[in-house]
Amino acid sequence: MSINQNKILISGGAGFLGSHLTERLLREGNDVLVVDNFFTGNKQNLVHLMSNPKLEIMRHDVTFPLYVEVNQIYNLACPASPVHYQYDPVQTTKTSVHGAINMLGLAKRTRARILQASTSEVYGDPEVHPQPEGYWGRVNPIGIRSCYDEGKRCAETLFFDYFRQHQTDIKVVRIFNTYGPRMHPNDGRVVSNFIVQALQGKDITIYGDGSQTRSFCYVDDLIDAMARMMATETGFTGPVNIGNPTEFTMLELAQLVLKLSGSKSKIVYQPLPSDDPKQRQPNIDLAKAKLGWTPKVSLEDGLRETISYFSKLLNV
Repeated sequence: MSINQNKILISGGAGFLGSHLTERLLREGNDVLVVDNFFTGNKQNLVHLMSNPKLEIMRHDVTFPLYVEVNQIYNLACPASPVHYQYDPVQTTKTSVHGAINMLGLAKRTRARILQASTSEVYGDPEVHPQPEGYWGRVNPIGIRSCYDEGKRCAETLFFDYFRQHQTDIKVVRIFNTYGPRMHPNDGRVVSNFIVQALQGKDITIYGDGSQTRSFCYVDDLIDAMARMMATETGFTGPVNIGNPTEFTMLELAQLVLKLSGSKSKIVYQPLPSDDPKQRQPNIDLAKAKLGWTPKVSLEDGLRETISYFSKLLNV
């Protein structure tokens, strides 16, 4: 593989976020190498792009080293929903930690700029609200979500140690709840759960009393922020929060999904899962200042697009 100015590797490129990022980078005329082991990624997410000669797809697990020539790396590889990352928690931690080591090693060798897709889960169940980047978090290191939370925290540690020790050109973003077309219908996330239940006429399941809050960012806004972060000046590392700061309760989200889908489903309540955060809202002052970015798509507009996608997927 010969290197050129725009040879970009996306680990996890067949996943929900990765496929949207692949689409954008190809649209901009870049050569894109998608690397995915297809544990949660899906070739169907990329099938509409496969005729593009600038796209290359490689089945590979990032827990093993990779030897290619690139000049930018987006490290997105990791199961990102509780259903998937708790299925094989040891592998989840290995994907975050060994994957970071292998991608950073590749970046060091090729002198590529590398962006880590970190997560708001590094803040755990926060005592500070909304969460700024300077908040260190409140994470249970031995809970059922720890494989993901602590794996991502360790990956951030590795990124900053490579930056300090090897002068690797790193960028770190912390992604808050993101939704949109190509979400996995069985990923256990609240937006896909509610939409699938509503479209199938099943009860909409709220865990707890529905007062816990989340902030939902539409996928197009999120991808725009990631691309802007990759283009920032050398030496600006982040971490930078990326998410929509408008906060909604789970009950408000359920009611909006019912309204937009025209569903007759009922809302039912079940006990709250272990270590489920009560609040999650990004402080995006840094993203506004350094990336010139704020989310543009409203929850109602984004949900319409997502409901339309799931309607076609589920044939309802």
